Order: sequence, then structure tokens, then C-alpha cells
Amino acid sequence: QVQLEESGGGLVQAGGSLSLLCAVSGGTIGTVGWFRQVPGKEREFVAAITWTRGITLYAKSLKGRFTISRDSAKSTISLQMNNLEPEDTAMYYCAEKFGGLSSLTNAFDYWGQGTQVTVSS
Repeated sequence: QVQLEESGGGLVQAGGSLSLLCAVSGGTIGTVGWFRQVPGKEREFVAAITWTRGITLYAKSLKGRFTISRDSAKSTISLQMNNLEPEDTAMYYCAEKFGGLSSLTNAFDYWGQGTQVTVSS
């Protein structure tokens, strides 16, 4: 069973940057994705990356501000977030699925507990 643990969240001013980390363990990794959720709203896809080849997929709404990457040696996935906006405030989750890329929340099987990102204006 795959286990995921997020870290790196915090409070940042608008226009600033933050890097989130997802540590993955316990099984064969297919694709890892980042999602975010605001209370009262559905969980939203942010980005995903295939573990073997490093192919990426991003939500179009991000406008190139976020970058997902992986470190195979450390079994970690990073999400570099630049030019943050108050609208980026959310709980950020990483998740894993078998096989290739997807932006669908229900395609992912294992989830971390989340890390809070708060962007002040």
C-alpha cells in the first residue's frame, strides 16, 4: 500500500513562492498528482507527473505558475509554486494512482493528509 506525506505548506504573501514536498513510500508508484481543496468546494486538480518517465500535466488555470517534479532517489514529488495569489489558498494534497496521467480526483487511489497553504493579500 502506497503512503504519502505532504510538507512545506505555510503562510506567504501574494506574489511570493512556496515549495511543497510529497514523500512517497510503500509500493510501486505510477502517477503522483497534487490537488487542492477549499472548504465547501470540490477538490481541484493542480498537477500530476508520471513516476517512470516524468511526463507532466497541469491545470490550465495555473497559467504556468506551478511546476511539478520528482526525485526518484528520494522518492519525493515537489510542487514549486510561484507568483502566488490569494485564490491559491487551500489545503494541498498529493495522491497516487496506478498507471498514467489523469486529472480526475476519483482516479487516484492513495492520498496524503494534506498541507495548508495560505496566501495573504
